Order: sequence, then C-alpha cells, then structure tokens
Amino acid sequence: MAEPKFRILAVCSHAVQYMSPLLRRLESDPRVDLQVAYCSLRGAEAGLDPDFNTTVKWDLPLLDGYSWQEIPNRGSGDEGFFGLYNPGLWKVIRRGNFDAVLCFTGYIRASFWISYFAAKFSRAAFLFGCDQNSLEPRDGRAWKRWVKNLSWPILYGLADQVVVSSNAARSLIISLGIPEEDVTLTPLVVDNDWWNARAREVNRDAVRATWGAAPDTQVVLFCGKLQPWKCPLDLLHAFATINDARSLLVIAGEGPQREELQAEAGRLGVADRVRMLGFVNQSDLPAVYTSADVLVLPSAFEPFAAVVAEASCCGCPVIASDCVGAAPDLIAPVNPDFVFPAGNVDALTEVLRQAISSKSALAEFGRKARARMDTWSYRENIDGTVRAIARAVRKVRYSPLTADAALDVSPPNTGNSTLRK
Repeated sequence: MAEPKFRILAVCSHAVQYMSPLLRRLESDPRVDLQVAYCSLRGAEAGLDPDFNTTVKWDLPLLDGYSWQEIPNRGSGDEGFFGLYNPGLWKVIRRGNFDAVLCFTGYIRASFWISYFAAKFSRAAFLFGCDQNSLEPRDGRAWKRWVKNLSWPILYGLADQVVVSSNAARSLIISLGIPEEDVTLTPLVVDNDWWNARAREVNRDAVRATWGAAPDTQVVLFCGKLQPWKCPLDLLHAFATINDARSLLVIAGEGPQREELQAEAGRLGVADRVRMLGFVNQSDLPAVYTSADVLVLPSAFEPFAAVVAEASCCGCPVIASDCVGAAPDLIAPVNPDFVFPAGNVDALTEVLRQAISSKSALAEFGRKARARMDTWSYRENIDGTVRAIARAVRKVRYSPLTADAALDVSPPNTGNSTLRK
C-alpha cells in the first residue's frame, strides 16, 4: 500500500521561468501530492512586464509536466492590491482537503489574504515566503522601512512556516522575532542541469565574435531589467573609469533606462565598447553567460537575483553589491572580494579592475562558481520545502515542537484531488 502524501496547493501569482521546473520535480516527489493554482498566466502568455517595460513571453514550456488550474482574476491586473483578486481560491481551498497551502502571491495582493483565510478556516497549514534580505524598500522611502519594522513581525507571525530563499533572508526574519523553528531555508534555485547542458552546447568564440570581442577581450556582462534600483549606470561609470581598450561591456536587458545608458555611454566616450542586446529570452541566455568573462550586478535593491545562479551554472563568475541576496550564499564562497558596498562606484571600479586584470583567474573563479551550484539545487529546495510542510502541518494539528520532532508527522490525507487535470 502506497504511503500517504502531503496534499499541497501552491498558489502562484503567475508563471515564472525558474519556478516551473521546480514544480515539475516537486510533483514527482513521493512525499507530496501537488496541485498548482495560478492567479494569472502572465509569463506563459504574452503580457506587459512593467519592470522590463516590454511585452514578455518566456520561450520555454512553463505549464507542462505538473497539475495546474487557472483561477479567474477578477482584479485589474495591475500592481495594486486588487491587481490580483481571485475569489475562486476560496472554494478551491475550502473543498480541496489540503494539508497545506503554499502561497507565492505576496502579501500586498488580495489573493494572498483570500488564500490565508481559506486555509485557516480549512485547518490547512499556511506557508509563505520572504526573499528580501533587509527592510530597505526598493524606492528608498524611509517611512516604508518604519512600517515594515512594525508590521512584519505580525505579518510573518501569521505563517505556520516562513520559507526563505537565502540565508540572508532567514537572518532577517529571525531578527524580527520569528522563532528559528518557524523559518526554513528553501533556496531560490534554477534548473542547474538545463543550464549546464545548454552551456556545454555554446560556441563561445562564435557568440563573442558577434559582439566584436577578440580572443583576449574581457567581456563584462550586465543582465537584468534596466531600472534605477539595478544601478546599471554605476557599472557603466566603473567600466568607463577603467578605460581598458581590451574590455567590452555587454548589457542584456530592457527597461526605461535604456536610452539614458546609451546617451551616457556616448558622453563617457565608450559607446564603441558597449553592446546593448535588449531583452534576451530564456533559451538564449546560456550563450550570453557562457560567452562573458564576468557578470556584474551592482543593485541597490535585490532580494536574491536568480541571474547569479544562472551565470554560475554557466561558469561565469559574478561581482555583486552587498545588497544582492545571493551574495553571501553564492558569490562570497567563490571569492569574497567580489562583493562590494552598494552605491560605491569607486569600490566597484577597483573590484572590476582587479577582476579583468587576469583572464585565467576569472576562468578559475568561473569553475568554482559552477562547483558551488552542486549544493544549491532543486534537491535542496525540495527537501527544505517538504521539511517546512511537515513542520507547518505538525504545528497546526498538534502543539508546537522542536523542528526535528516536527519532521515525524505523516501526511494523512489520501482523498482524490478536485483540481487535477
């Protein structure tokens, strides 16, 4: 007789390129029976991404290989509280006989609260996450930090388990007074196997030739949304200050700062050594990472940065600011000197100058970056997720125990799914 499984509903705001492979693997895990409820199919279907400032449809299959259902959105579809308003979640959760609900919509959405109250009325454990590593808001407004400092201890205290994407996020949540046993690391990961395989297929010399890069050229890469909080202008200024004729700056991304970057490159006299690739879809990114010598992410606000994991899988080392959530977990173990203070262009300039001074040293750091990803994978994420579910279910059904004792709980529900397609 088959062992019972935890019956889980994952509530997702939209389809995400690095989340879909994880959902496929999670559904195949013998410890869980997974259902996915989408509040929107943005990402799988073409739609405006406000941060990229362009229409985006990821060119990989995001909805294949796992059970999912779209819950009609009665909201506006914008970034406000009622942008995601999916009242159908109430019926799905109340009738689903789930052991736990994992919510990935964000607490600023109405659908988060529908899911929360439906789970509580159903005696299902409710888990949600945090990927931020500080209380600093993206727009830098001080009053938001004050509000978070007061409200987040209450907010995250509502979770039966808080799942966090990095050790920096875990430290933040614990610092708010949330008990350590209620916070579980589920590392933000990408499909390492896919990235590794695609990187091996890249004709590096051919790709670099399209950028006008000679064999001895040091290619510095920026990959991300061209938004002020990503600070691409900081990198441009550092690159121009170094003024190494053997270096090339490749910018892969789209956003409202594109024209400003182009104009500033001209003003700084480096426009002939800057390549603007525009938005690069998922299937083309392995070639970009593999063909670069170093990725630089100078963000002033960056909860994690999946691009760090993607680049590392492709053997591209990463320089990043200390505001990047992935820095302590994925960059410092490779080379702690590659982490610099956010906003300090002089420090970035010096780190970048040292990095591109030795092509062989960068290549070695690239090998170390790839090796670091061996223990930052879907395996660690799924094990952490199942552990968090076990702890949360135990907390709801019984009295709070230590984290280790909570893992003894067995999933009792075996009823048929109401959502499975």
